[in-house]
Amino acid sequence: MVLPSWLRLPAILFATISWSLVSASTHSFENTAIVRTVDLGGSLVHVTTTYAIRALDNGVNRYIVSLGENEARSTSWFEAKLKGQNEPLSVTTRPLDPTSDGTHSYVVELPKPLSVNGTVNLVVETVLTHATYPWPKKAAQKDDQSLKYEGDLLVLSPYKTWTQRIKVRAPAPRIISYTTPDSLDEFTTDQVATKSGATVTYGPFSNIPPSASTAFIGKHQRHVVVHYYFGHPVVEIASLKRVAEISHWGANLNIQNDIVLRNAGPTLKGQFARIEHQSQTFYNRLAPHIIPSLTFHLPPGIHSAYYYDLNGNVSTSRLRVAPSVPKAAQSNQYSTLELRPRYPLMGGWNYTFALGWDSPLADSAGYDASTGFYVLGVPVQTVIPGAVVNEAEVKIIFPEGATDIGVFPPFDPTTEQRSTHITYLDTIGRPAVTLSFKNLTDKHDGLIYVTYKVPLSVHLRKPKAVSIAFGALFLVALLARRVDLSLSK
Repeated sequence: MVLPSWLRLPAILFATISWSLVSASTHSFENTAIVRTVDLGGSLVHVTTTYAIRALDNGVNRYIVSLGENEARSTSWFEAKLKGQNEPLSVTTRPLDPTSDGTHSYVVELPKPLSVNGTVNLVVETVLTHATYPWPKKAAQKDDQSLKYEGDLLVLSPYKTWTQRIKVRAPAPRIISYTTPDSLDEFTTDQVATKSGATVTYGPFSNIPPSASTAFIGKHQRHVVVHYYFGHPVVEIASLKRVAEISHWGANLNIQNDIVLRNAGPTLKGQFARIEHQSQTFYNRLAPHIIPSLTFHLPPGIHSAYYYDLNGNVSTSRLRVAPSVPKAAQSNQYSTLELRPRYPLMGGWNYTFALGWDSPLADSAGYDASTGFYVLGVPVQTVIPGAVVNEAEVKIIFPEGATDIGVFPPFDPTTEQRSTHITYLDTIGRPAVTLSFKNLTDKHDGLIYVTYKVPLSVHLRKPKAVSIAFGALFLVALLARRVDLSLSK
């Protein structure tokens, strides 16, 4: 989009001033130490980076965290905290820098300004999606499963760093191979990479200049690959469509999930052998890249749960329901659903199914008598540990006639749409809001809070419609009995 001439100068000035403020802050800190730990997994890779920061100016409270293009593209969750505290800090995301330095920046607001030589430890947690892939790409039913992780070696920062160390930690000590970068004598005199158990350590690297620039990345950044065994299935949800329907007449909240689940491990080599699979199951030696069953943690107090796939209802499931918990109470209780698909999921196979349940509306909704608003919390997703959700769509259907609708998601959706949903006994239809998300992880387990009003006259609309319908039917039947359609007396 091209801005009109009368808007170009203010826009340019605003961008210049904003960039000048951020550029000035790049000379306000230095990193005395950076320690990064990469916890490898299946579909998700958890990264924890600790920055030991020292202020060089008075009154500075904006610290910039830089990520390379590849790392930023894979990052689906970013959270910054002070070490030892649980409250996350305010973070502002900026896209590629105006100077085209090849990095994405996150501006972290410290809780209070630092004075000269003031120190603080900042902990940044990120979750990477699609950062691993199976290698070899194909495996037989009895073969082990191994994955490869690829990423950048050095931690980028717009500040000078005195020392940094990177640890890549596999789930087990069975690491097949790892990259040993060369040509880093400028930053270290020791061995670049060492392995101890399940951990590969790179560094320490010392006296690193500001590295969030294209020049530094092109000259010093290195690409590392770690090849490791993984003893669990690599679960990936290609598509999740969740519909939450609010019913005041039934005091019920119905949630239905249409799921396309995929085994993202190595694809099956050759043909599937049922006898071999039964033998592996009997001796409890099932290959790690096979998904025989799934376990879901559902809300407490649910009832009327159902589970079906493209062929119909599936009875190979077991549900253990936890008692209802008041919405104001803090509890770790959950209902457990164990289900077994019609066939074991081999690498590269998909399974499409629907999972739904009802729950008392009082467990998740409340009413504010002073404002007349109802407040309801709808979970974004039902988390499958270690799984990534590529595409997610959450549709919330409100009662017919609901007004003043407000939607407050725990994180920004990619799109938000409003529509009208019409079902049985409706007159004008029910308002609905649809939110879309991408690359959800186990960190994206928050609630979408919605607020709305339902006037008393709206509550009476459905009984009126039913009464009118029955009255009209009775009138038609009465008139029909009085009509004589015979040919003769």
